Amino acid sequence: MTADPIEAFAAHVAGTRLSDMPSEAVAAGKVFILDTLGVGIGGSNGPMARELVSAVQANGAGTDARVWATGERLPSAAAAQVNAYQTHCQEFDCVHEAAVAHVMTIVLPAALALAEREGGVSGADLLEAVILGVDVAASLGVGAASGLRFFRPATVGAFGGVAAMGKLRGMDQEALIQSLSLAYGQLCGTMQAHTEGSLLLAMQMGFNARNAVTASDFAAAGFTGPRQILMGDFGYYRLIEDGGTPAEIAETLGRDWRITELAHKPFPSGRATHGILDGCLALQRAHGFAASDAQAIDLDVPPLIQHLVGRPPRAEMAINYARLCARYVTAAALTGQGVRFEDFTDAAYARTDVQDLAGRIALSVREDDPNALAPIGIRITLKDGTPLETTVTDVYGAPDNPMTRDAQIEKLHMNADSARADFSESAVQNLVAAVDDLEGLSDVTALVDLTIGT
Repeated sequence: MTADPIEAFAAHVAGTRLSDMPSEAVAAGKVFILDTLGVGIGGSNGPMARELVSAVQANGAGTDARVWATGERLPSAAAAQVNAYQTHCQEFDCVHEAAVAHVMTIVLPAALALAEREGGVSGADLLEAVILGVDVAASLGVGAASGLRFFRPATVGAFGGVAAMGKLRGMDQEALIQSLSLAYGQLCGTMQAHTEGSLLLAMQMGFNARNAVTASDFAAAGFTGPRQILMGDFGYYRLIEDGGTPAEIAETLGRDWRITELAHKPFPSGRATHGILDGCLALQRAHGFAASDAQAIDLDVPPLIQHLVGRPPRAEMAINYARLCARYVTAAALTGQGVRFEDFTDAAYARTDVQDLAGRIALSVREDDPNALAPIGIRITLKDGTPLETTVTDVYGAPDNPMTRDAQIEKLHMNADSARADFSESAVQNLVAAVDDLEGLSDVTALVDLTIGT
């Protein structure tokens, strides 16, 4: 039987230690663990988050792990499901742009759920596992040759979550292959949820986090699956993706650390809106015009932008539809000099000034890489005829145009303030300090303690 590239991914996870990783990767791991915890905390008050906890509790009781912010105890798979949902339900989670995937959103909730259940997992262990999980998830996304067919953040995220848990369990290459295979058999995620702006989008992240925990547990118990899960006749790159180059991408493992390539999301909206927001807000800051001064906004975008966020604005929208509507989000941002959670309410959608401006925004699509989010050309014509133009190549929050440390902490505060639990200033500072010194933490159960409101 021909070897499948999954063997190289499993070998990378099994054979790599934190000491093998460059300091840049370790530093980025801490940055995005903190960001993901913050977003997951904020998502505790997101749409249907309370109802999700009630729904999973109906499937059986357990006290393995906790829901971030509220501290409710659930079986480990259910806790991973809820925390992954909370992390994605407000479209505020970090992203690997080349992979077109939110690669931390399943990896960290799954790893922490297992760590809480098993106990004795150190901060260094968690950091090591998360970086390797991101390597697997992002590399599989980067290896895709076509645009999204299934919801890639959920599918590659499951592989990343299983890899991270396998590292925490000390699995060897063979056990990791079986874990990844058992995860493959449970993958789910339709892009129809994205097209319609359905909350199923975040639920799919939760489903795959839950399934990743199940796959890891079953592999640990000795269950096995098929081996040709990437390039077999019915493998991932033939069934889920429309072709890919995983063998080539596997050659970069241990050289290109995907955690260093992650992008923050400075706004709680689809990442595909962020280049547009970045450019429009930069022009507004530079020229001082009000939203009411804009006569027309013309956007030149890659096809992925149109595919993900090119939908028409409406006065009545589901919350996920609105977060993924570039015209609405841009109009709201120019009206309020930024994007906030309050922009995603029925009252906000009904604002006639915002809807009027949104109706004067036009997108034109050029032929481009099907997975590219940039460059984006922006032309704003003011009512007095003045043209303002810019081109965005490195979107704010990306490694080449990063958020500052102060902006990252401000985002953490924004999430803590919106959570379904009270977080004091000292609680936020303690969480920051714990992640900054993650290698000094003997048991990450203490880290989860700090995600619970005080």
